[in-house]
Amino acid sequence: MKTLYFETLPSTQLYLKELLKSTKPSLPLAIVCEIQMQGVGSRNNSWVSQKGNLFLSFALPLSNLPQDLKLESASIYFSYLLKETLEDLGSKVFLKWPNDLYLNEEKIGGMITNIVNDVIVCGVGLNLIKSSDGFACLDLELDKNIILKSYFNKIEKKLSWKQVFSKYKINFCTNQNFFTHVKGIKVSLNEAVLQNDGSLNINGERIYSLR
Repeated sequence: MKTLYFETLPSTQLYLKELLKSTKPSLPLAIVCEIQMQGVGSRNNSWVSQKGNLFLSFALPLSNLPQDLKLESASIYFSYLLKETLEDLGSKVFLKWPNDLYLNEEKIGGMITNIVNDVIVCGVGLNLIKSSDGFACLDLELDKNIILKSYFNKIEKKLSWKQVFSKYKINFCTNQNFFTHVKGIKVSLNEAVLQNDGSLNINGERIYSLR
């Protein structure tokens, strides 16, 4: 995957989305920066920027996605591939539904997905170093270029949703002590039943990832 590096950007995701709207860059394409000034996290929360952490966005044509991957499951799919990449490199990170990376009780990263025309854009924030504000970070020291190379190699294998989901389904038991937000309301994942398309059944209501 072709990768463009920047020292500072307001947001890798916003930069890439604007690039897709204004030009027709060769895809797949990734944008990485050292410092991100206006990073966006889940539910439009800001993602704290500190040099040394990973700020990444990448774009893939929808035609490059596995045939059995529904768009509403894309956030889980790419987040799980990142979780698996970090796990292969020695981390004990796990994925909290649908797109948050955790160590023990603390969030260390996450992903946001958007569709621009016929392209999917995935934005990633991952804490690689302990910040002065006390935010948790990855449990081992890794060069971000090693992470990116391993992650992009995994994406390029184009594993089916069925293959990825079969492993994520086993991993889902780590979510039982956590919560998600449904229509602005905090809901326990303890009683959630994971469906084959990656959605959750909570008290009879089907909940899809909207990230």
